[in-house]
Amino acid sequence: MSEDHTHVQEFFGPRAGAWDRKFPEDGPAFVDAVDACGLRPGDRVLDAGCGTGRALPPLREAVGPSGTVLGVDLTEEMLAAARQAGRGGAGALLRADVARLPLRDGALDAVFAAGLIAHLPDPEANLRELARVVRPGGRLALFHPIGRAALAARHGRSLTPDDLRAEHNLGPLLSGSGWDMTRYADEDHRFLVLAERRA
Repeated sequence: MSEDHTHVQEFFGPRAGAWDRKFPEDGPAFVDAVDACGLRPGDRVLDAGCGTGRALPPLREAVGPSGTVLGVDLTEEMLAAARQAGRGGAGALLRADVARLPLRDGALDAVFAAGLIAHLPDPEANLRELARVVRPGGRLALFHPIGRAALAARHGRSLTPDDLRAEHNLGPLLSGSGWDMTRYADEDHRFLVLAERRA
């Protein structure tokens, strides 16, 4: 995790153009994860840390033409790659920090966050900010297209008990941020946690 946004931008910026080519088989996992969110036509949903926008088309499909889809990312190159891939038509794209979202309280029905949590400088405060912009009873999905063990192996690391995404760490973190975890799945082919915004 980094408290330095410049570091995040320096890491993701140069990789943005080739990001989708590097992970070409992730598309169906994004579709399945969005399906698991239980979105309805007309819902207002944020893709937090949207990257190249791979979740935007299935999010648009889920909420329909009457819904609202907003993609937010800190890195302009990622947003440019999303536009170049034609995903800007599925939702509005905005360069913003998920730690300080330019949205009113309770503006959204749901937040979808793929690969975001490992890059939050202050996870509890940042998850609390996501809770602020979601109505009571609204939903949060924390997703990654591969599970923790597979991701650690990809980076040449081993899983440790202090892993933020481990269930025994993430549950209390979400609870302290205004969320109740309703589902935890850590499998080889995906990591998906669903939570509900407490009233």
